Amino acid sequence: MLVRDAMSTVVLTIGPTHTLRQAAALMAARKVGAAIVHDPDAGGIGILTERDILISVGQGQDPDTERVHDHTTTDVVFAAPAWTLEEAAAAMAHGGFRHLIVLEDDEPAGVVSVRDIISCWAPTRQQVPA
Repeated sequence: MLVRDAMSTVVLTIGPTHTLRQAAALMAARKVGAAIVHDPDAGGIGILTERDILISVGQGQDPDTERVHDHTTTDVVFAAPAWTLEEAAAAMAHGGFRHLIVLEDDEPAGVVSVRDIISCWAPTRQQVPA
C-alpha cells in the first residue's frame, strides 16, 4: 500500500503568527495532531505538532503569547505519495516523529500519520478480547 492511499488530503494549514492556543484550538476542532505551517516570508513549509505545544506548555510558556513560528519544525522530512507505507514508517521511526507532510510537485498534498499507517495495516475493527 502507498502513502497516497493512507494520507489525509484535507490538512490544517496555519500561519506562523498564530498563538499556540489558537493553533491548539484549530487542531482540536479538526481532530488532527499536526498542522502545516506556511510562512510566505520565510519561503518554506514547516510542521507544528501537538507534541510541540505540550513541550511549550510543560516548560511554563504562555500559549496565549507564544507564536507558532517559534515552535515550528522547519527541518522537515517530506514523503512522496508513491512511497510505500513501509518507507514512511521507516522514515518516522528513524526521525522519531509521528507525521510526514506529503509533497507532490513541491506542494503539500496531504499528511500521513502513524495512526493512518496503523489503520491501513490493522484488520478491520473487531471486538477486542477482554
